[in-house]
Amino acid sequence: MPKLYRFALILITLSPALHAQAFLPRGNVFLGYSYNHMDFGQGVTRNLNGYEFSGEGQVLPLLGLVADYSGHYGRDSLHEQNFLFGPRVSVSVGHFTPFGQILFGVAHLGAIGSSDTSFAQAVGGGIDYRLTGPVAWRNQIDYLRTSLFNGTQNNVRLSTGLAFRF
Repeated sequence: MPKLYRFALILITLSPALHAQAFLPRGNVFLGYSYNHMDFGQGVTRNLNGYEFSGEGQVLPLLGLVADYSGHYGRDSLHEQNFLFGPRVSVSVGHFTPFGQILFGVAHLGAIGSSDTSFAQAVGGGIDYRLTGPVAWRNQIDYLRTSLFNGTQNNVRLSTGLAFRF
């Protein structure tokens, strides 16, 4: 019986702290414009415009898991899609929430008459500025590496848009 009383006392003591945790943001959803500067090597580059959508769920106060999808489009029916997943570290400081992430997944590139799919990885970060309530403005930059058409592409992806925290 004494163990049961101790356990109940611990729960009662910790309940205010556990209750306060329930009001922290548990994640976010981002939707915005995305620019991708693709470097095919040997001086061949393309500027692609498109969108990025991501969702993050927090697993610890500073650590979240991210699912990221982006689509970029350019001349000559060139289009690239990225499906990436991985961890994100973030910390809130007033109205600002800087973050860093490393993502892994798949890239698909298509053009007139040909397409290829390869492993992709992105390393980057950004900052959210809380506008009001759960709405924040996000600016993000990623180094995006792909291996399409038997080559290596070292790309820079810039994204900006709204993040909705919940």
